[in-house]
Amino acid sequence: MTKLFALIFAPIVALIVAAAPLLAADPLALSLKRAVEIATSKEGNTNLQLAGESLKQAQSRAAESRAALLPDIESSFSEQNRTTNLAALGVQVAIPIPGFRFPTFVGPFTTMDARVTGNQSVFDFASIRRYQASKQGISAARSDVDTTEEAVAAQVARAYLAAVKAKTDVETAEANVKLSDAVLTQANNQKAAGTGTGIEITRAKVQLANDRQHLLEAQNARRAAELRLLRAMSLRLDTVLELTDTLQYTPVDAATLEDARAQALRERPDYKAQQDREMVARLSASATKLERLPSVSAFGDYGSIGTSINNALPTRTVGVSVRVPIFDGGRRDARREESASQYRSEQVRTNDLKAQIELDVRLALDGFHSAQDEVQVAREGLDLSQNELTQARRRYDAGVANSLEVTDAQTRLERARDNLTTALYNYNVARIDLAQATGKVRQFVQ
Repeated sequence: MTKLFALIFAPIVALIVAAAPLLAADPLALSLKRAVEIATSKEGNTNLQLAGESLKQAQSRAAESRAALLPDIESSFSEQNRTTNLAALGVQVAIPIPGFRFPTFVGPFTTMDARVTGNQSVFDFASIRRYQASKQGISAARSDVDTTEEAVAAQVARAYLAAVKAKTDVETAEANVKLSDAVLTQANNQKAAGTGTGIEITRAKVQLANDRQHLLEAQNARRAAELRLLRAMSLRLDTVLELTDTLQYTPVDAATLEDARAQALRERPDYKAQQDREMVARLSASATKLERLPSVSAFGDYGSIGTSINNALPTRTVGVSVRVPIFDGGRRDARREESASQYRSEQVRTNDLKAQIELDVRLALDGFHSAQDEVQVAREGLDLSQNELTQARRRYDAGVANSLEVTDAQTRLERARDNLTTALYNYNVARIDLAQATGKVRQFVQ
């Protein structure tokens, strides 16, 4: 039985093993620009898809509001067979006619009516204002889409930089392991030459073990950062990434506070959306006020009516209706107060967002200048620590210093490398923060 099982399934297993390399997906080469493009596509980030649906809903509401200003045309056809009790309707004929008695029960008889009916608003300022408010709502929805794109671009850019930093941390940890291995080899050589001790070898092994532990932690952090990047881009979590960008320092001249604030108020889509919402509230409040004005509409119908199609006669109705509001129990006054309160609320939100924008710009500029200085200091510290380690190893080779001096210098070099990586990461994140504060994240990643 076992041999039969092996004969049946062995070829299948062999085919699966042979096809495994073909089934393995190629790594996705991903730059920062490409990552943002994928996330902001139509099938990208979930929040962006929801914002697109909100825009479609706003467009539908605008079309619904416009319908109140367009003709309403309907057609109908009816045919009915009925009987009627005239006495029940109060129809009585008191004139006596010899030999004839006026009937009180009529029917059955058939009535056919084919008709086209139309209504057209002629004068209704409230409906016009509602339509204007709905169009402004479309503009607000478009600005919300832009706001979502900016937020998604900033989120993906930060996630990409975090993944690049994690990748750089792995490379730094690998370099530290390589350096510790070289120091251990140097300690073994010194002991073999009779100028070293066992404690120096042990110290080098401890340092190597610590660096290997840090490497494992860095590798795990890299996997976590890549998963967060994939989630931000709404890609499959089993996608293999190959990040093509690196942490770099690109000098830029930051704008002054006044220029950055003016640019933010001009470019930030969330501020535009809030201004549009304020305009929607103002137009809606105006519409409720205009409900107190008279409205004029025209109506008419045309069709044929008779006992059948063959003897039907054309009839029509044409007229103009004037509607004058007088009293509705205070509903219009309540709606007017509510819409006025909503308008004042939107004004408060606009002023609050304006103050928040100024705070965002100030914090982003301060963070950017601080990150610039941090990079310069980290570079100087790295150069000094590299020189210190070189001198310490030379002194150790010459026998004028022990391995403790080398280990201390090695530890400071590793810290300097981490400081530079962190400084470059903070600098690039600060650039993203400044771009988001001024509403130019998508331009930044191009």
